[in-house]
Amino acid sequence: MVLATPHLREIERVRLSNGIRIVTESMPYVRSVSLGIWVGSGSRAERGPENGISHFIEHMVFKGTKNRSAEDIARSVDSVGGGLDAFTSKELVSFNTKVLDEHLPVAFDVLADLVQNPLFREADIEKEKGVILEEIKMEADQPEFVLHETFISNFWKGHPLGKPILGTKETVKKFTPELVHDFYSRIYSPSNILVTAAGNLDHDEIVRLVREKFEDFPERGGAPVEVTPKAHAPIILKKKDSLEQVHITMGVPAYRLAHELRFPLYVLNTVLGGGMSSRLFQNIREKQGLAYAVYSELNLFSDTGCFTVYAGTAAETAKQVVTSVVQEFRNLKQDLIGEDELRRAKDHLKGSLMLSLESTSSRMSNLARQELYFDRFMSLDEMLDSIEAVKRDEVQMVAQECFGHDNVALAILGRIGDLQVSREELVC
Repeated sequence: MVLATPHLREIERVRLSNGIRIVTESMPYVRSVSLGIWVGSGSRAERGPENGISHFIEHMVFKGTKNRSAEDIARSVDSVGGGLDAFTSKELVSFNTKVLDEHLPVAFDVLADLVQNPLFREADIEKEKGVILEEIKMEADQPEFVLHETFISNFWKGHPLGKPILGTKETVKKFTPELVHDFYSRIYSPSNILVTAAGNLDHDEIVRLVREKFEDFPERGGAPVEVTPKAHAPIILKKKDSLEQVHITMGVPAYRLAHELRFPLYVLNTVLGGGMSSRLFQNIREKQGLAYAVYSELNLFSDTGCFTVYAGTAAETAKQVVTSVVQEFRNLKQDLIGEDELRRAKDHLKGSLMLSLESTSSRMSNLARQELYFDRFMSLDEMLDSIEAVKRDEVQMVAQECFGHDNVALAILGRIGDLQVSREELVC
């Protein structure tokens, strides 16, 4: 069926008999096509010793398939001037490419081959374990990454959402061909696969290609049943004297990605720490001079979310930064934001949204997000109208729900000395 939408979005959607979903958006005024094959289960589908295996498999498919060597895979899209990429998140794995429209069949053949026909040779598995272990070491040298993982592992303690996407040194070292094959067979299944494409394309041609390449792909069970995590509010102070700065993350539970109040939540995040005009930037950096980097961000998922603030500061001013952030939480709960703040936040969000949808690759990703999380497609006008409709009292209501008296989690990493932060000092 064709979903007629305003603002020049021509979106078509179909589900094949084997369960694979296909969503396309025609953009006839460009010469490129962006293609993505999405597996609707990321690292949160992992259990126990599987931690990190989604990301590991994402790497392994590039080591060779039944039809292509690793070198063939690298050359196939590169030789026609295109790009080939992949990534793993908490809830998704993506294999994607961007090519000229004339090279669409070749590009899709490569993606389909990667997803369906990986070899998972034992020698390649052992070699790639070394690569991933080096990646883990590289990330461990970055204090912001260490802080984030420390925070998340305690915020969603005991749940797969709290586990690192890369896995740990202990889990990766124990990956076996049997474990890799078992996880791949459970997750890489037609009912758990989505194909999206945007650019100068013909929907029927995309459907034909998918049907041709995936008609014999067996159903293996599909997506696992997910358990919603319970948020915790720990206070974690981690000493690392080799760092020059003290790194701080504070966070609270937030809504799921498709929540009806997501647009007031977006405005709240923008007002608090979404740019140079935000309260955190103006207060903590510009007025007090306590930090170079300070911002807030949202990490929203299918059934839950987390609203976090990050700042890097000196050891002697860490307590002052924490107190200042708590005060900003309190102010947003107690008072309506100004009309000028609301206007700036709306314009910021609308501008970011429109700019983010200018390329075929961003449109392709947007199609996947809307299909997987919303099961419907919003026009650009509908999204802009939803932002414009946000009222000041809605933003305050969201702040009151998010910034509770006992749900502020805190993680601090660095040369902290005898720094202590009590639960009472986080009450907002």
